[in-house]
Amino acid sequence: MLIFLDIDGVMVPAKSWKSPELLHDGFPAFSSRAIHTLQRFISEDDTVMLTTSHKSTYSIEAWRSIFKNRGINIDKIEALPANLNNVSRREEIENWFNMNHRGEHFVIIDDDTSLHDLPGFLKEHLIGTSPLIGLVEEHFEKFRSIPNMAM
Repeated sequence: MLIFLDIDGVMVPAKSWKSPELLHDGFPAFSSRAIHTLQRFISEDDTVMLTTSHKSTYSIEAWRSIFKNRGINIDKIEALPANLNNVSRREEIENWFNMNHRGEHFVIIDDDTSLHDLPGFLKEHLIGTSPLIGLVEEHFEKFRSIPNMAM
């Protein structure tokens, strides 16, 4: 399975009144609820495709370390290309699918509201989070209802 994963508003709740806690690697701590829920989504055969605006800031090895430092071991990490044209997240994901979709099962986990305008075949795989709360257990139930994803 391919998991398109945002960070801010998914793994790190976006609370404008409070600075996020930074770990020793300089990256914000993930919420414990998001860690627990993401671990339910991921198996060792899955690939995480980073969609976050931070995707080009760190190397893939650095991302593996960021996840590992937060208790999540992911072997297969990729990232969408750098967003040099400043297109919306929806356009980034649509463009990737138009050029690359490999026919595997996928889920999109993101808080970006532009994704509500995805075409139906992509939108039915969207798990939209609230940016203030992030990824929580209830999202796993939504995941189980996505076509071809029942576990």
